[in-house]
Amino acid sequence: MSSIWQRIRLIVSSNINSIISKAEDPEKILEQLIVEMRKQFEEAKRQVAVSIADEKRLERQWQEEVKNGRDWEQKAILAVKAGNDDLARKALLRKREHEDRGADFEQQYLQQKQAADALRNALSQLNEKIEEARRKKNLLIARAKRAEAQKQIHNTMAGLGDSGAFDTFDRMAQKVEQREAEAAASVELTAHLSGDNLDQQFKQLQAASAGEDLLVELKQRLALPAPTATAAADTADDLDADFLRLKALMSGDVEPTTIGAQSAPEKATR
Repeated sequence: MSSIWQRIRLIVSSNINSIISKAEDPEKILEQLIVEMRKQFEEAKRQVAVSIADEKRLERQWQEEVKNGRDWEQKAILAVKAGNDDLARKALLRKREHEDRGADFEQQYLQQKQAADALRNALSQLNEKIEEARRKKNLLIARAKRAEAQKQIHNTMAGLGDSGAFDTFDRMAQKVEQREAEAAASVELTAHLSGDNLDQQFKQLQAASAGEDLLVELKQRLALPAPTATAAADTADDLDADFLRLKALMSGDVEPTTIGAQSAPEKATR
């Protein structure tokens, strides 16, 4: 019986090696392995069925020889009672023949039964292993996919590091910023050269008017006389100078007449 399992193991092993050599997809390999295991399980089950059939046949032959031996013993008893010792002697010899054959069949039956029981247990264990493999299949497939994804990510990161893709990306970002700055400068220069400074002058006029309105509002709140008209709008430098002189006046360092002493022509020359 061991030759049966050796042959099955050999077939399974060769088929598995063939599957692995032909397929690279772990999921496909595991699926085919389960199919191959079930196929060989069915083959093993047929072999076990044959072994069990042999066991039952030997048991029937053994029981038949036992029965025949008992029948010839009854015939020998009948011959002795009839006073026919010669016939009784022949019946007893036939009884011994059946007993001897029965003993042989009994021994074969016991050996066959032991082998069949071992095959039954092995078949049951094989079925449990196949079921366990089928349950673990999805877990193994998930692990294989996760490992493949990690490998691809690692290869991608390694490729990016080797090719300097991030450095190239930074250079492109700098180029985009440079082009944006050039475009803004071009728009500003074009507006200046195309006569749009008229709009700028109006904006300055509006700003001066707004400042005058704010000053009037402030003096009204302080109950002071209305502001006098100015010949020209002060620049930022003029305002800074006036505020410095006002600060010096408040500290007593200069005469009041020096504040705003510059004439309109002087400001105009600026």
